[in-house]
Amino acid sequence: MAGSSVAQDKDQSSRLTGSIVVVALVSAISGLLYGYDTGIISGALLQITDEFGLADSMKQVIAAAILLGAVIGALTCSRLSESHGRRKTLLLVAAVFVVGALWAALAPNAVMLIGGRLVLGFAVGGATQTAPIYVAELSPTKYRGRLVLFFQIAIGVGIVISTIVGATEVVDWRIAVGAASVPAALMLVMLLRLPESPRWLTKTGDVEGARSAFERVRPHGSDVGPELDEIREAVAAEEEQSTRGWRGLREAWVRPALVVGCGVAIFTQLSGIEMIIYYSPTILTDNGFSKSAALDVSVGLGITYLVTQLIGLAIIDRVGRRRLTLITLPGAALALIVLGTFFVTGNDGPAQVPYIIATLIAFMAFTAGGIQLMGWLTGSEIYPLATRAAGAAAQSASLWGTNLLITLTLLTIINAIGTGQTFWLYAGFNVIAFVVLWRKMPELTGRSLEQIESNLRAGKFTPADFAKQSSDESVASPERR
Repeated sequence: MAGSSVAQDKDQSSRLTGSIVVVALVSAISGLLYGYDTGIISGALLQITDEFGLADSMKQVIAAAILLGAVIGALTCSRLSESHGRRKTLLLVAAVFVVGALWAALAPNAVMLIGGRLVLGFAVGGATQTAPIYVAELSPTKYRGRLVLFFQIAIGVGIVISTIVGATEVVDWRIAVGAASVPAALMLVMLLRLPESPRWLTKTGDVEGARSAFERVRPHGSDVGPELDEIREAVAAEEEQSTRGWRGLREAWVRPALVVGCGVAIFTQLSGIEMIIYYSPTILTDNGFSKSAALDVSVGLGITYLVTQLIGLAIIDRVGRRRLTLITLPGAALALIVLGTFFVTGNDGPAQVPYIIATLIAFMAFTAGGIQLMGWLTGSEIYPLATRAAGAAAQSASLWGTNLLITLTLLTIINAIGTGQTFWLYAGFNVIAFVVLWRKMPELTGRSLEQIESNLRAGKFTPADFAKQSSDESVASPERR
């Protein structure tokens, strides 16, 4: 009878409540703003160039400003969320989203626009660092994965919306950029009614506050004691670790995780996806495409991004992180080689437009449904518990920093070596990514966070080590018939 009562209490506490749905919506809005604010510049640059008379160098700076802000935001908000709490940090992020969107929309010149994009970038970086953690720490275990993925899916939705707005060509770029302030304000209002993370409250010693936070997001009458006990045990274990925070990332046994995590983050950007998202209309119009055709292509690419992300998310736990990455990277490289060949050989005229578009969509499908899923995912699972926040921040900064470098140099590289040759260059990056990740990235699918950390401590973090363990486990636990 007692066991039955405990099971019923556990089942009741795992049910979704309206408050948890609101928490997930807050995360989704922050993801949508990330996708929209980074993607809207693609179509808006065409109008901004006409209004301000921009050179390619200034276009690169305008596009890249949000990325520099994102690096700063990711590193800053990592520390803020640890010292002041997840909710307060997200309140700051939402307010900065509002300010940045209005600042950029009202900018009288290119310099002020860069400033507004820099502020927006701070919010984007802060959201990527804080929102998924906040959702994970408030969600019932049963639904945690699905609710956290709201953030990832919403990024694709934001990109699709931004490309559709750009393709209409009737929405002034100032209105398109400023419109982001509306969902940001909604996010701010929703956060005012939500509790702080129970895990953060427990970590600061406010156990009663943590209990109250849980009771606000669990069904009325649920026993939150077991969840609270688990958190207290986890916090106690974390505090006992000798390897902690940023200093812990320098430990020799942690370094393989840092190499793989930051390597994946860097290669998600060197894949060429940001080149396509930010500059595809500019590249296509510079090579003879009409403005409307170029913007229509960007919409198709945005939809492809969203659809293939959803497919990837649906199959990743069955296919495996490592396998999905290694299967899709060659496809992305081949698509860029074919795309570059069109331009190098002069076969980029009207007759080849359907083939160029098909190749662009194929590239987007391979990279969005493969390595792009790994950038944020690996940061949440590859690092030891006591260094996880610092590792995720380092990985986020690596991703945004690489994105910044690419965006600042892409048009300059195209002008120097040509459009087709630039596509070939990024195809080469995909080949390098395949070789490096094939040698370094173990298969983490099906492994608990504790098992991953145990392998790190034992110095067994190669793909071969994980494959051998899987084989040994299969032999030791044969399937019962």
